[in-house]
Amino acid sequence: MSLDPPPAGLVSERLLLRSFTPDDADEIFACITPSLTRFMAWEPLPSREAFASIWRNWETLAEVGSDHIFVVRRRDGLFLGLAGLHRAASKTPELGIWIREDEHGRGYGREAVAAIADWASEDPAVRYFEYPVAEANLASRRIAEGLGGIPAAERRDRKYTAVIYHVPRRRS
Repeated sequence: MSLDPPPAGLVSERLLLRSFTPDDADEIFACITPSLTRFMAWEPLPSREAFASIWRNWETLAEVGSDHIFVVRRRDGLFLGLAGLHRAASKTPELGIWIREDEHGRGYGREAVAAIADWASEDPAVRYFEYPVAEANLASRRIAEGLGGIPAAERRDRKYTAVIYHVPRRRS
């Protein structure tokens, strides 16, 4: 993807998504729980130091343009979660999202994913987005389907079977 995230971030009706910075790490780490990650390919990390090794890699991936990790906040500043565009240079980048558990069910996930897809669809090379979701994660499946996604494949991960949705570009 040849697009860089706008310096002010991505803005939606209720949300502000901006690129991750190390200042966000403590809020993120505090919200990662075993129940949050039950439908994710990864487990909570045992310490802030272990988490630091992960987010330092995010900075490297952002610098080379392969992945963009966005911190999702309500416009009043409340930290909500993370959203990502992975394999950003491909014709089929991957969308991802997690929202802190005490804010589930308010539509923030769909709004954040739509904001990223809107922005990434400005790249004419993008054909569609992939959105992998644990088969049992009905809320995330509704996000994909609400954005016009259709199940295109399945993949067995270590923890679950994932449905891979193809989500259409948001703009032509």
